[in-house]
Amino acid sequence: MDNLLEIQNGQAVSRADIPNLEFADFQNTVLNTTRHSGFVVQFFAYEDEHSRLKLVTVLRSGLKLYVTGCTLADEYPSLTPECEKFHMFEREVAEQFGVRPLGHPWLKMVRYHENYLGRDDVFGNDYNQDIPGNYPYFTVDGDAIHEVAVGPVHAGIIEPGHFRFQCAGEEVFSLEIQLGYQHRGAEKLLEQPGQPLHRLPIIAESIAGDTAIGHSLCHSQAIEALAGLEVDEGAKIVRTIALELERIANHIGDLGALSGDVAFNPPLNYFGRIRGEFLNLLLTMAGNRFGKGLVRPGGIAFPVLDEQRRIMADKIADETPGIENVCDLLFSAHTVLSRFEHTGTVDRAIAEKLGLVGYAGRASGLPYDVRITYPTEAYNQVEGNGNKRTIGDVYSRASVRREEIMHSLHAIPQLLAKGIDAEPIPVPGSHTLAPDSFVVTINEAWRGEVSHCLLTDSDGQILRYKVKDPSFHNWTGLAMSLRNQGISDFPLCNKSFNLSYCGFDL
Repeated sequence: MDNLLEIQNGQAVSRADIPNLEFADFQNTVLNTTRHSGFVVQFFAYEDEHSRLKLVTVLRSGLKLYVTGCTLADEYPSLTPECEKFHMFEREVAEQFGVRPLGHPWLKMVRYHENYLGRDDVFGNDYNQDIPGNYPYFTVDGDAIHEVAVGPVHAGIIEPGHFRFQCAGEEVFSLEIQLGYQHRGAEKLLEQPGQPLHRLPIIAESIAGDTAIGHSLCHSQAIEALAGLEVDEGAKIVRTIALELERIANHIGDLGALSGDVAFNPPLNYFGRIRGEFLNLLLTMAGNRFGKGLVRPGGIAFPVLDEQRRIMADKIADETPGIENVCDLLFSAHTVLSRFEHTGTVDRAIAEKLGLVGYAGRASGLPYDVRITYPTEAYNQVEGNGNKRTIGDVYSRASVRREEIMHSLHAIPQLLAKGIDAEPIPVPGSHTLAPDSFVVTINEAWRGEVSHCLLTDSDGQILRYKVKDPSFHNWTGLAMSLRNQGISDFPLCNKSFNLSYCGFDL
């Protein structure tokens, strides 16, 4: 393991301690790790102070986290043919820095933007296209094959994404998903030179609106590690409760939406109302229904008083029996079961090859949960959750959500009962970050593993800020779930994953 540096979640280390390998050694190291039940947390490039392009990866294996790196040339042998877990990451590095992964089986743009170094586009040249970035979509040949293209403009308020199906009659052979239509440059905003540190949490919690707590918590923990900030136990409890309220609100809303997709309207209407109740509990804590403004480096920005604790405890006690009853109604209706069961299945072998995370991964039999494996905040005081149905179909993904809701409803009162004695921190905060340092933070947001990674230069300024939303792993899982399915099952499969466009389109 000399080629890997073992690290802890949220631990700042010196950049000089990160191995800088020859590429052949780097390749062998990361492939050997990921072949033996290892997974990719981060894989990204950055330009150091001497204009050298460096590649850094954070890997998880069992209960351990590792980081390693290498100096990157203009091209390198792709890792993806040996391990599919690198597929999206290598495409992202190619787009951001104009570096070609030779032999990548599906090289195309991720977010449709010019690379950061002003190099020639590595995508358009591959396909001899007049317009850089264009490429031929995957096609299936045959007289009976037809193509269905959906988006990127959709009805209602859904964000832009293009879905292209290759079908024989109603059966889907292949679904190709293309995103990136609303690239916002979030990472560049976070690492913008001279950016005041107190502006960064506002950007971080806006990466994905439905994951404001998850992303702001990762950001705050990273700044705390680099600035040497201590967070009191009361604030940790508050931040844990906020993350669980975010989880409940989103899972409940999605169970309602799944009910609507199979025309079973009573749970749709009930869960729609209940989602609002839990968003209102975040409003009670933070003055914002998505919890924005609550989590900040050093702790929390607002006090949580006895009255707020009582409101939360009473609301959870009042609503839990109704949630249980409506879940029983949803999961016992034969019309629902006939649509949920054995629909959109992603088995464990495929999920492991792709590196799925969160409830989508657990529904396919991958037990990984950051709250258990790399616990932060007050999660070491909360009993872990378990999942009963894990065959990877829509029913499994819905069941895991139900189990997550009930686990959170049980955990929050336990945390509230511990008492909360947390002083709000001064806002805005002014912090000095450790120079020449590296930190990665990981949390189990409601969709799964959210990770932020920061590197600082010799002056303690942010050199690279890398964000990874769980949707980055899981969009390919959605595409696989449509293989050999009826095209009319796409809305159901799509909602069972409910992935983030904006969390992907950074």
